[in-house]
Amino acid sequence: QVQLVESGGGLVQAGDSLRLSCAASGFTFSEHTMGWFRQPPGKEREFVAIIAWSGGSTDYADSVKGRFTVSRDNAKNTVYLQMNSLKPEDTAVYYCASPRGPWLYLRSVQGFGHWGQGTQVTVSS
Repeated sequence: QVQLVESGGGLVQAGDSLRLSCAASGFTFSEHTMGWFRQPPGKEREFVAIIAWSGGSTDYADSVKGRFTVSRDNAKNTVYLQMNSLKPEDTAVYYCASPRGPWLYLRSVQGFGHWGQGTQVTVSS
């Protein structure tokens, strides 16, 4: 059974940094793209970043490009999201997710079939 467990969220001030982690189990982690998404209050879930199964390719939403970095450790079955220069508009519940199958590189919410429980990130001004 696929399990994704996020950690590392919290309350920070604008300009601060946070590092989110997502521990995965129940599937062959090294064969799956991993994604980070977020859902701001009152809004729909949106794409943040993805990283390919090997870590060789990454993609980011324009709103986080240059501030966030996604990485993974396939030996630990863990994906990370380093968030720097946080802004109040980054406030959201952050989710990690995996697609419905291996070897898929995509960024649409609909393409991801497994989700973690989410971790709250709140950035005060």
